[in-house]
Amino acid sequence: MSLQWRIARLRAMSSREIAFRVGRAVRARAERFGLGLASAPPPRGSAGKAWVETLPRGFDAAPYTSAADRVLSGSFRVFAMSDARLGFPPRWNTDPKTGTTAPLEFGKGLDYRDARKVGDIKYLWEINRHLELVTLAQAWHLTRDERYAAGCRTLVDSWITQCPYPFGANWCASLEHAIRLTNWSFAWFLLGSDDSPLFRGEDGQAFRSRWLTSVYQHCHFIAGHLSRHSSANNHLLGEATGLLIASLTWPMWDASHQWRVLAREELEREALEQTFPDGVNREQAVWYHHAVADMMLLAGLVGRANGVEFNTAYWQRFQSMLEFITSIMDVEGKVPAIGDADDGVLVRFDPAPDFDVYRSLLATGAVLFGRGEFKFKARMFDTKSRWLLGDAAEDAFRRIDANPKALALPPRRAFPQAGYFVLGGDFETPHEVRIVADAGPLGYLSIAAHGHADALAFTLSAAGRQMLIDPGTFAYHTERRWRDYFRGTSAHNTVRVDGLDQSVPAGNFLWLEHATAAVESFETSALRDRMVAHHLGYMRLPDPVRHRRTWEYVHSSLTLIVEDEIECKADHRLEWFWHFAPGCGVRVDGNRLVARNDGVTLVMAFPASLTCRLETAATDPPLGWYSPGLDRKQPSVTAVMEALVVASASFTFEFRLGISSRSR
Repeated sequence: MSLQWRIARLRAMSSREIAFRVGRAVRARAERFGLGLASAPPPRGSAGKAWVETLPRGFDAAPYTSAADRVLSGSFRVFAMSDARLGFPPRWNTDPKTGTTAPLEFGKGLDYRDARKVGDIKYLWEINRHLELVTLAQAWHLTRDERYAAGCRTLVDSWITQCPYPFGANWCASLEHAIRLTNWSFAWFLLGSDDSPLFRGEDGQAFRSRWLTSVYQHCHFIAGHLSRHSSANNHLLGEATGLLIASLTWPMWDASHQWRVLAREELEREALEQTFPDGVNREQAVWYHHAVADMMLLAGLVGRANGVEFNTAYWQRFQSMLEFITSIMDVEGKVPAIGDADDGVLVRFDPAPDFDVYRSLLATGAVLFGRGEFKFKARMFDTKSRWLLGDAAEDAFRRIDANPKALALPPRRAFPQAGYFVLGGDFETPHEVRIVADAGPLGYLSIAAHGHADALAFTLSAAGRQMLIDPGTFAYHTERRWRDYFRGTSAHNTVRVDGLDQSVPAGNFLWLEHATAAVESFETSALRDRMVAHHLGYMRLPDPVRHRRTWEYVHSSLTLIVEDEIECKADHRLEWFWHFAPGCGVRVDGNRLVARNDGVTLVMAFPASLTCRLETAATDPPLGWYSPGLDRKQPSVTAVMEALVVASASFTFEFRLGISSRSR
């Protein structure tokens, strides 16, 4: 960690947090010398109950056995590496991407941000989450083929041997422990729980003892190292989820009750604290919105199966989170890539690379709450929902009335606390136009770790064809230049002033100054939708600049009018960035820009005073890229428009849509 980063990080902390972290450092130093480490007593009793009374079996086993066979052959799917040949078992302390082997130093003292030491920590941690363990356990559950059970034992046993407590990169972060525990729990039940053939005989009992000792060490670690203060984002919820699931799966020690109580209290509090009352996760990142909803879902189901029911507010907030997904999802099931996304899942229930996490949440929610809106958007009862709710849940899904004429679709169009609003018309029809406008805060807490500098940006799809998009994330811990680009203002459909981001970054997951945005009005009618908002991110300049944007969508003509008002007193350089989806053909014709995508045409008229150029796959600086997932990017078209102003000015853009029968 550089001195500059340390100073910036301190600036994002309160005095109370600084004192807390000093105490944590003292504790870590004591643990380095063996003080306060976990000492697992012998387990007593049996495991708790599985998340569903009868484990489902109504699956085609082939996808699971095929995926399990790939794992046994040493092939792992790790982000952009769809076929990482890591061997079986892999080298658990080696980053699959760079081949760097992290040292077996005391975990809490290891700088996992140092790529020279650990490689790309996202890749290293991903294989250590043990998503593949569940795949192997699913294959055994469906076939009873001993190879898959043996593979589970090899995977767990090798990890315990190669990653001795408390050393190495896999004993750094509580969230990683929690996700690993969650996968261990689901695999434990799929393998037969206490009656698993893995535990037969003296050797099997010895393996069970080693596994449970590691479980205890994991729980002890999480309970003593929960993310707090400015780090108490989705990590804290994930840690509580893993700790709750583990304490209910293995209630075998005196400490298990304390861990369960702690985890439940954290979950009930943080689920409400980290999600706005309107149902949007405060991190302002749609992927993490899904991740938090999934944490709440799994914790809730495991808790319910074991007599630990969460309160009504918890489940109401979860239901509101699904309403948000329903509202921003277009007619073809696509959601905007707002904010950070790391492709991470809590448990990989379906091994298909293109598994739809959003529709799956809606399918599960449809059964849990009897919501036709969720069923309509989910379209089908998916495999993950079957694993979670059981075979009988499909009949419940079928019985839900999902006639769109009787449903409120979208359920809501205004999410005022989060700052997201949906404009457009003909929703859920072949003529749909869906505009998602962003006038929300940068992110959550003082570091706003997963937020992007995207105030007053918006996305636009027509007939389910994405036209104007959010380009995504691409990079996390490595490749700082690309990290800064994809989360910066130039990677969003908004205005940049003087070549500066709206908010001031100070690290890969740290913003020092946050642009604040406010919605002045939002109204919808049969004739038009209109929204007005502003942000103050550039008020920090020597000559302060205020950006005010008005969106007006006219239903009859399928036309969106965007007016940008720039309030200032001196000279400034303005840049507009319009990011088009891959597959869009884009050309400039005078002061018009014409984009086409599979039967949808977008004609954009812009002020003649602006210059316009098209950028595709540029690298210096980066422009014209779309990231479909972590560490993956592909060329797309970005239109860049520029103007110099000497005082306040206004600029109007007209987007006229045409939808042909071919796109319907």
